[in-house]
Amino acid sequence: MALHLPKGKTLAVSIGADFDAHSVWMGTFGLRSPSVLSRGEFGAEVAVPRLIALFERYGVKATWCTPAHTMMTFTDQFNEILQAGGHEIAAHGCWHEPVPTLDVDKERHLMERTLEVHQKYVGKKPRGYRSPAWDFTNSTLGLLEEFGFEWDSSLMGRDFEPYHPRPVDVGWEEGSVLGPPSPLLEFPVTWYLDDFPHQEYVPGSNPGLGSTEVMFQRFRDSFDYAYKNALGGVLAITVHPQTIGRAHNIIGFERLIDYMASFPGTWFATLSDIYDTWSESE
Repeated sequence: MALHLPKGKTLAVSIGADFDAHSVWMGTFGLRSPSVLSRGEFGAEVAVPRLIALFERYGVKATWCTPAHTMMTFTDQFNEILQAGGHEIAAHGCWHEPVPTLDVDKERHLMERTLEVHQKYVGKKPRGYRSPAWDFTNSTLGLLEEFGFEWDSSLMGRDFEPYHPRPVDVGWEEGSVLGPPSPLLEFPVTWYLDDFPHQEYVPGSNPGLGSTEVMFQRFRDSFDYAYKNALGGVLAITVHPQTIGRAHNIIGFERLIDYMASFPGTWFATLSDIYDTWSESE
């Protein structure tokens, strides 16, 4: 099982732009004050155009993981992404719901609503899913299979290698039991390659306000290791418009993209384009 990248391409780089806007504050943190919502507004109305322009300069095709709530609330900015061409829209929940807290009926309902909104605003169902919580319930994997998703990008069982995730029956004195591999392909993520926890100050939840140099050095180090040791693999970086679009961050982000683009064979691609190169045989 392996990726077979296009001729001349040696390492796939996925930039996942999680366009959460208001929903991350409402869904994940339960916050609805004007102050926190204005941070989501900045992400939509200021940062999205900045990112679109940056991606265009470097020929980056990104996977925009977008909650249904964002499509309905910031429709004009969402349409700018669609009109830019070449980018992909992946499912990212209905209102950035805390997935692990959901019962199966609520999770199914929110998945159905998410797909309805995708059909309305994108014109087609999404091929891939990223959990708003970067976590599952015991039902999530089965629901993704049932609703016909091809890939997921929420789990952390590898670093640069796609894989088929397995359900886990947790045991204690007898050990855990891993179930059969899912037909879904998993593109692994990691908090180390995510801008939000390092940068965003959330009172009482996350200190944020970290060094941009430290964050981008970690991103570069991961790229360097993958380019040297995981050729034919994929490096998945996650950014959030309201975070990465701030002036001090987007300067560093452009330097990072420029750095990665300087290496022969770097392929900036959507996760579905990368998925299409996957083969179950070597």
